[in-house]
Amino acid sequence: MTNQQNHKSYTSAFISLTFLFFMWGFMTVLNDILIPYMKGVFELNHTRSMLIQFAFFGAYFIGSVIYFAISVIHGDPINRIGYKRGILWGLLISALGSLLFYPAAEFHMYGFFLLALFVMGIGFTLLQIAANPYVAILGPEKSASARLNLAQGFNSLGTTIGPVIGGFLIFKYFGDAAGSDAVKIPYLFFALVFLLMAGWIKAAKLPVFTNSEESVAGFGALKYRQLVFGMIAIFMYVGGEVSIGSMMISYLGLDEIGGLSEADASKYVAIYWGGQMTGRFLGAISLSKLKNEILKYTGMFLIPVIAFVAIAMSTDITTAGIYALFLVINLVVFFLGNSLPNRTLYLFASANIILLIVALTNTGTVAMWSVIAMGLFNSIMWSNIFTLAIAGLGKYTSQGSSLLVMMILGGAILPVLMGLIADAYGVHASFIVPVFSYVYIAFYGLNGYKPWEKHLITAKPI
Repeated sequence: MTNQQNHKSYTSAFISLTFLFFMWGFMTVLNDILIPYMKGVFELNHTRSMLIQFAFFGAYFIGSVIYFAISVIHGDPINRIGYKRGILWGLLISALGSLLFYPAAEFHMYGFFLLALFVMGIGFTLLQIAANPYVAILGPEKSASARLNLAQGFNSLGTTIGPVIGGFLIFKYFGDAAGSDAVKIPYLFFALVFLLMAGWIKAAKLPVFTNSEESVAGFGALKYRQLVFGMIAIFMYVGGEVSIGSMMISYLGLDEIGGLSEADASKYVAIYWGGQMTGRFLGAISLSKLKNEILKYTGMFLIPVIAFVAIAMSTDITTAGIYALFLVINLVVFFLGNSLPNRTLYLFASANIILLIVALTNTGTVAMWSVIAMGLFNSIMWSNIFTLAIAGLGKYTSQGSSLLVMMILGGAILPVLMGLIADAYGVHASFIVPVFSYVYIAFYGLNGYKPWEKHLITAKPI
């Protein structure tokens, strides 16, 4: 194959995968819309409504455990079946999960919806395991980071517009449907999209890669302090982020906070997730090794400006003006981070602790925006924790990565805990739960990322 043919093949494959990243971001954040919808339809308390996140993110844990067990005993499954086939299976299982929403609505069974979400989560687990490394090796090694950042940017785009479209479809366009029927048509459409994507991937002539990395049996990765503490950090990060997004519509609906309708509140959920997209693009530049400082700082200035303009065009100038304040604070904290992953992580976690304390001790606009702005500071946490946790693992890197993916379990556990607190003490008080998440993440950025002394020689400096 010529270089020109290689380039064309890689470009086509990358376009397919970026849409894939967009779709799983879009579908994941729709859970934030399903929670208040199902809560009303089935007359659930906060704890039971949070089982939506428990089913979905619990599937990540179970799927990852099964995958890890197979890889330890028989070798890496994706390396055996190929990235393309792994992605196809992930798409088909995701389509099945979406299709199950139709009979769940027909039978009007909450447990059936939870099963559908669990199946979809299994599909997304396989997609995460197959697609992330495939994007990294889909082209020159020196541009792998740029491709991953771009793909993650499309994932954040999906999480940004998902609440707006989902809120409109479920609460307004199909909102008058009987029982739980409002989700029938949207999820049938999503199933069709997954099937069409599977057909597209199947027909595409994707480059074939094999993984030559040494297969390692046992649990050697757990000898590394930075990984063990990093697993807890991932658990806390995903749990905190998902808990806030899951409870936000109920929070913004409180009379003492905003008194917003579910449809109006969903627009602010989009701003929360949109902050992650803004922060990730800023992080890609801030934490990069760009030697041209003028180009670097120009890019870091333009991204908040674009975010401000986008908010102003989609809402109003007052909303954009308030958000601009947090954009400036976010930019300042990036500069204070001095392009160091652990320092930036510590500072961002500290910013979220302060925002949560403000939200817990205030009402009205101040409390409302303190929570919405947290998306900006959640942005770089996943990538920074992941990078710090696998630094210096050598031949145990893949094993360590799979263990980190398991800790997405936090997205299943902490929202339920937050629901319990909300039922017992109120929605406002429940925001004490993610405070503990960010306290631990701040610790990880300060000290937890450091290896045991016996591994200091082998650990790579960051």
